Order: sequence, then C-alpha cells, then structure tokens
Amino acid sequence: MTWKLSVLLLAALSAAVPATAQHSSSEPVLDVSAMDRTIDPCVDFYAYSCGGWMKKNPIPPDQANWGTYGKLEDDNRAQLRTILEEAGKANGARNKVKDDVTHGVTQKIGDYYASCMDEAAIEKFGVKPLLPELERIAGLKSKQDFAEYVATAQFPPSLDGGGTLFTFRSNQDFKDSTQVIAEADQGGLGLPDRDYYFKDDAKSEELRKAYLSHVAKMFELLGDKPADAATEAATVMRIETALAKGQMTRVERRDPPKLYHKMSVEELQKLAPSFGWNMYFTKTGLPSLGSLNIVTPEYFRVMEEEIEKESLADWKTYLRWHATHNAANDLSSAFVKEDFSFYGKILRGREELPPRWKRCTNDADNDLGEALGQAYVAKYFSPEAKQAALKIVTEVEAAMQSEIQALPWMGGATKEQALTKLHTIANKIGYPDTWRDYSALEIVRGDEVGNSERASWFEFRRWLAKIGKPVDRKEWGMTPPTVNAYYDPQKNDINFPAGVLQPPLFSALSDAAPNYGDTGATMGHELTHAFDDEGSQFDAQGNLRNWWTEADRKEFEQRAQCVVEQYSGYTIIDDIKINGKLTNGEDLADLGGTLLAYLAWKEDTKGQKLEPLDGLTPEQRFFVAYGQSWCTNERDENKRLRATVDPHSPEKYRANGVAANMTEFRAAFHCKPGQPMVRENACWVW
Repeated sequence: MTWKLSVLLLAALSAAVPATAQHSSSEPVLDVSAMDRTIDPCVDFYAYSCGGWMKKNPIPPDQANWGTYGKLEDDNRAQLRTILEEAGKANGARNKVKDDVTHGVTQKIGDYYASCMDEAAIEKFGVKPLLPELERIAGLKSKQDFAEYVATAQFPPSLDGGGTLFTFRSNQDFKDSTQVIAEADQGGLGLPDRDYYFKDDAKSEELRKAYLSHVAKMFELLGDKPADAATEAATVMRIETALAKGQMTRVERRDPPKLYHKMSVEELQKLAPSFGWNMYFTKTGLPSLGSLNIVTPEYFRVMEEEIEKESLADWKTYLRWHATHNAANDLSSAFVKEDFSFYGKILRGREELPPRWKRCTNDADNDLGEALGQAYVAKYFSPEAKQAALKIVTEVEAAMQSEIQALPWMGGATKEQALTKLHTIANKIGYPDTWRDYSALEIVRGDEVGNSERASWFEFRRWLAKIGKPVDRKEWGMTPPTVNAYYDPQKNDINFPAGVLQPPLFSALSDAAPNYGDTGATMGHELTHAFDDEGSQFDAQGNLRNWWTEADRKEFEQRAQCVVEQYSGYTIIDDIKINGKLTNGEDLADLGGTLLAYLAWKEDTKGQKLEPLDGLTPEQRFFVAYGQSWCTNERDENKRLRATVDPHSPEKYRANGVAANMTEFRAAFHCKPGQPMVRENACWVW
C-alpha cells in the first residue's frame, strides 16, 4: 500500500564484488565530467553537479525519465535477461546452468520468460484468452452475482489500489503489530489517482478526453462498433468518477490513524449491503473471517450507492473494461500498443514501447521475483558487498543516536523512546534469509496469459494466507534485483535489495567522501523514515502509538511544517508547485539522511589527512556526490504525473532543497547570505 512502505528511489552500494558482478566498476562515484563548473554551486547546486551529465544523457525513447538509477536499472535488467534466456533453453541445456538455483526454480523462470517472449504464439491467440472472462461477465444475472465474480475473476482483486471495484489484501494490525489481519481499501479506477477525475485545468481535461478515447478503442478491439464503444467509455468514466469521489486523497492517506477502522463482517455488510461480502470471503478462502480493517469506509459507502444507482448493464460495461485492462499486456500486439499509447505515451511521454525482452524481464521479476532473485544474487551479489552495506548502515545509526541525544528541542522522555526505536530497527541487506516457495505455482510453457493469471492468484492467495497468523518479520517487500530501498514502519526495518547495492553508486576504489555522499545519504534517508511525519507515529514494535510528549510532538510538527513550506514553494513545471504535504516524509528523510551521512563520514575519517582531488575539497566531494545521485532528465508529461502521485520531490529539489538548509554545505562552498542555496530560515529537524 502506498503509505506503508516509505520507499526511496535511491541508490546504495556494493564493494569487493567479483568480476562477474561489476556494473562499469571503473566508473567513479563522483564524475567530474558530469559537472558544469561554469555554474555557481551557491546559486544552483543541482546544475553545478549535474549540468554535464544532463547534456550527455538524453532520455532514451522507451523511458519517461533517465537518471543514474534508471541506468542502473537497465544494467540490472540486462543481467536478468541473461539469466532468463539461459534458463529458458531446452531441458538438456537448462540442466547445465551453473548456479545455486534448483532445477525447479530455473524451470519456472525460464518457461515463464520463454512464454512471454513467444510473440508468434501470443499473436495467434489474439483476444481468445480473454473471451471466457467476457462471457462470464455477460452471463451475470443480477448485481448479487458481483461478489462471486470479483472473488473469482481471471485476475484477482488488486493488492495495490488498482484493479476492479476495490482493493483487498492482508496487513499488520496497526494496534497489534504481531498479528496479520484482512484489509479492504479503495480501488477500482483506471486513471492513476482520484484527482485525475476532478481537476479542472486544461491539461487535466485533455487527459480525461484521451482516457475516454483509449477506453473506447479498447472496446473496439473487443469487436464493439465505434458508436457503442464511445457510449461504453462514457459509462466507465461516469462510474469511475463516482467511485473516485469516495476516495481519500494521497495527502489524507499520509496520516495512519485515518487508515484504521476495524470492523466485523456484519458491520461491513451494513456499510455496503448490496455487495455479498459473505460470498466474497467464502470464495476467496476466508469463510470464517471475523473482522477486518476497512481502510476507507467512505469509499465503500459510495460504492454501495453506485451499485444501487447504476444498471446491471452498465456495471457489466465497467467490468468488461477492467477485465480487458487487467489482461491487456498479455494479449496480442493491438492491445499492448493501445495500452501503451495512453499509459506510456500520453501519461508519461514515452516515445516508444520498450522492447519485449525488457517487458518480459520486468514481468518475471514482478511475478517470480524471489525465484529470479536467487539466480541474481548468486551471480551478482557477494558477501563482501553485504558487509560493506551493513558497515555504513551501522555508522549512520550511530550518528542518529548522537543526534537524538543532543537534540535541544526534544525532552528526555521522548528521547528515551526514540532511542529504543532506533536500537530496535532491523537492517535487511541484499535478499531474504529464506527464499519464497513457488512450488505451488504452475508455469506452463507457451501459456503467457495463463502464467500471468496463475502468478497473480498465487501472490493474492499468499497474502491472504497470512491472515490470522503472526507477522513474518523476515519477509521482504521488494525483490532482490530491485533498484530501490525502503523503510517499513510496522516491521520497523530498513531494506536494501541487492539490485541497488551495485556499482557505480559505490566503489571501493573511490575516496570515502563520495561514497558517504551517495551511499551514506541513502542509508540515512531510510533510517530517517523511522522518524518522519508517518514513521514517527509508530513505536519500536511497529504499533500505531503516540510515544511523544505533547510539547515534543508540537516542536516536531513545527519543524516539519518548515519543510512543507520550503518545498511547496518550488515549481515542478508550468505553474504546478510541489505538494509539500505529500512529499513531506521524503523531504524530511532527504534532509535528515544527508546530515547523518555527513556526520558518519566525518567520524569514519576522523584523524585522517584528507586531500583535495579534482579541484574539490573532501567536503565538496561529499556534496557533489550527493548532488550527482539525483542527475536526471525527465519528460514534461512524467513531471505532471509525478506532481499528482509521487511522494518524492523532483530530483532537482532533492539536491537543492537539502543543500540550502545545511550549514555544512555553505561552509564547503563558501556560500554567502542572500545566495539561493542559503536559506535565511533554514529547516532543521534531526
């Protein structure tokens, strides 16, 4: 769920990795050729750090943006492709694959990938794999049939906020973090966010027209006449707009207490009586479910109104659309291209559909991530890299301990609770201790849609199987090849997948300053999430509990508001400003994390004589490496999308926003009061 994992699209490190694991290992962490030294760093630190990089790195046609981490993702994707292609060979050749992965796992990832890459077979099937689903929808006799249909559809109910009608999953109980409970949440939209249905600016109206056109074209691909398809698209838009009115905004969802409403099944049935909840839970394997968390009760009240209001025929139109939308990328090229024309081109500005191998590799990572991850870490992630990452995390945590102890605005009682939470955080590096068991998942070579369908149901049932059981604190929320990291406030752990612990984001050949400016800031960022506007509401055990004194909480909120106001003043594109309330958690983590990394670096190199390199002092090298971690070119369409849905600020302001608040930055570059990178009223929390 979007609020739960405080996710950072940011890099970490790898060191002492074997030769087969290198990602351009000679590429330096700090690249002086990527700088633009004609720019005054005290005027625009981001342009100073990244101006050269941005000129040399145009956005590839299949990308919506292109940055340091996008390039690493592409590197990782190419490595995964090699693994998948080797695994996809005939049985005799497959048995010769030399890795630590069992034959069964290798068979699954190989057959999955080979099926996805078999374009000739997929084209031959066309829309046929979807026809049984469409026939089921056509055969619904009444609205009472909705519950059974949604519970047994071709693709399962969404786990992540999209999907058909609503979201259903499991989650840790906010008030008892040792247990897993069922959870129902808003969903059912085809546009990326509820705000897309209501904004009245010209660009938003244009996007809604494009969405209507896209939905109509998909209906036409099913064989509907253009006039009928246009009417059907209008029906979909009307129902989705009504459902969107019941949804919480992304800013509202940043307040965890607003997301916890534990109810009995009987209470849920009273809230939305037109939907057969008992039937739904029985068909999803939960016939004895006693209670669950209804994240957004207002959404289900609105859903009830719409079920009553709209005709059965119009609801069938809505269900046909979502069935087609869910399956589109597994169908023939006509569906894939039309899906890309809206979600890739119009929404994100991509010029070309990514090549099929990239799409199939992504799908394999999504559906069989820990199976594929076993092969990935065996080949590209060493024990030395894991230890190097853990060393920096430990140093950053020591810096956080010192900062908490010295905070002048926090009282002793709250400090004691904060330190308890800090010392309880679990550091998870690289990959899980125990690999996920995929033996129950059937992968059939040549059955692209079936493999995708079965993988989706496998994951859905895996989540539901947790309900009523103790929390597995060793479980990961990202696959090992992922180029990302996250903090989980309920498990109280920070997680760094092997995919992000790769060169050139860290290099044992580099001096320490850039390593800490890039990698250390990553570690500090994730650690600071434990104490940001959301994470600070959970205690050391992951329970939603106020562990602050009233006075200290007020002090924290005032300091956090300073950051909200700072970032809300930055322009993303045209007249669109950053939504500082939406990005507050990530902005706080950037600011706190960079300071912690700086302090950890200073402690690590204490007593050493650090010399300038490349015309930069060690302190300047620390900050330039941090700035270069955000070097990115981005399409305008993607900027507009991110302004609505992304809790991260644009990369330019992740660099400049932090630098402008840090006295250490001012000292490093001799910035003077009044210059843009010197905030008169600097924000400071941790």
